Amino acid sequence: MAITPVSELVARAKRQITSYAPEVARDLVEAEEARLVDIRDPRELARDGRVPGAIHAPRGMLEFWIDPDSPYHKPVLATDATLILFCASSWRSALAAKALADMGVERVAEVEGGFNAWSAAGLPVERDA
Repeated sequence: MAITPVSELVARAKRQITSYAPEVARDLVEAEEARLVDIRDPRELARDGRVPGAIHAPRGMLEFWIDPDSPYHKPVLATDATLILFCASSWRSALAAKALADMGVERVAEVEGGFNAWSAAGLPVERDA
């Protein structure tokens, strides 16, 4: 059985979603037009650090936390602001943004290059002591 490579799924998703450079994402958050949503695994946050103020919503729970009818719904994600998702390098966030768009979330995007690009751009990162 042939499968579609994940790289192809990501490429397809990226053609259908909005991606913002890290600096643009930061500016949208500062203008209170968007919220950053970190979908990385908790171990990645502990190892690599966090973006100050980002909401942590692990990828495996994202759809459940977004759905207002889910028993796992998180009101912090029920917003008119654009949800800008990020993972480490923007593969998971591309797929997640596409999934949320498919659910009917109208204002969703991702950080191009993910946390790695955010950090490389010199934008704020908090690290555990």
